[in-house]
Amino acid sequence: MKLKINTVSCAVLTASLLWSNSAIAATEVQFWHAFTGRLGELVTEQVTTFNESQDEYAVVASHKGNYSETLNAGIAAFRADEQPHILMVFEVGTATMMSAKGATKPVYQLMEESGAEFDPDAYVGSVKGYYTTTDGKMLSLPYNSSTPVLWVNVDALKKAGIDPEVDLSTWQQVGGVLDKLKAAGSECPMTTAWQSWIHLENLSAYHNTPFASEENGFAGLNTELELNGPVQVKHIQTLGDWAQDGKFIYNGRRNEGGANFRAGECALFTESSAGYAGISSEAEFEFAVRPLPYWEGVDGAPQNTIIGGASLWVMEGHKDDEYKGVAEFLNFLSSADIQAKWHQNTGYLPITFAAGEKTKTDGFYEENAGTDVAGIQMTAKPPTENSKGLRLGSFDQIRGIIDEELEAVWAGDKTAQAAMDSAKERGDKLLRRFEQANR
Repeated sequence: MKLKINTVSCAVLTASLLWSNSAIAATEVQFWHAFTGRLGELVTEQVTTFNESQDEYAVVASHKGNYSETLNAGIAAFRADEQPHILMVFEVGTATMMSAKGATKPVYQLMEESGAEFDPDAYVGSVKGYYTTTDGKMLSLPYNSSTPVLWVNVDALKKAGIDPEVDLSTWQQVGGVLDKLKAAGSECPMTTAWQSWIHLENLSAYHNTPFASEENGFAGLNTELELNGPVQVKHIQTLGDWAQDGKFIYNGRRNEGGANFRAGECALFTESSAGYAGISSEAEFEFAVRPLPYWEGVDGAPQNTIIGGASLWVMEGHKDDEYKGVAEFLNFLSSADIQAKWHQNTGYLPITFAAGEKTKTDGFYEENAGTDVAGIQMTAKPPTENSKGLRLGSFDQIRGIIDEELEAVWAGDKTAQAAMDSAKERGDKLLRRFEQANR
């Protein structure tokens, strides 16, 4: 599949530098983010486009490391009274930001105080629900929202004598294909990125199974992990068995496996829909996008997957005129043209209905088969209490615990049941500390 992608021209970057020298008098807005590579280039392009569209505000974008590092940098900066105006925070940091009393200014409040036009109903429900209060008030602005899909190296399937249109909708069918790939000599039949997000958090939602109690944390702080149930254990044990057989190759906790897939080494890759930015620009093989597989025989499956990515939080402690600039920039990022371009270039979901409709009207989905898979997968069914997302305290640290336990399964040192039981016990202790600290 040959896919189109827009590029950042040298002319735009040059113009950005020239503009920055002429806008010294503009009100500055600091924006801290976690993107490098192609995504970092696209953020630069957005900021440049906004800055050149007016002369009252100057947004300055700064990369602060990966998601965890960016969150920690924002926390440290607030304690030192040096916080940016806008901080990118990945979705698992939502509960942490909500509990940071006095550190953030809710987006709905920002828009009201700034007198900016703002329609929360313009945002896709399955996306904005992650970042709103129980009564629908938006706390942070959805920015880069993705959901996991199955990326397929079509050339690798053909080389192994497998029909490139083979049905991969269930994990049972994936298992059969992995057997054939292994028999044909593949050294990496399947790999993954973001193992906890895809193979536990989304697995649970996709099978309408709770990951944690209290509606996955949305209904209260007294939540407990429930990631050690039959569906989760079956899936993790299967992956563990595949790892021992050389059919599932583990490359790291984040997106280390992306480099292997983009290099053509792996046939199947479970990764974010936002993998599109790198895969479409780097892969020298034909590839396809398929829905995330599910386990046939589980009642209610497939339900809907949940989002990953990040939202933009507005930090307290700045001047009113600066907040007006923040409001203008956030509205700019949500505009149909900017959002549609972002969606088409990155594979992130369109966060507004208008951006999705524009993309469809542009003919993008027809010209780039599979790029609508993520959106369909997210919205095919109304979310349930088990599939609307996760809102857990200390979740970044809990993910670290889960990663350790999963690695023990991949290495053959633990059964899936023992690992998930341990993850629950260790994770619940962190949840209790978070609850006590925020009562």
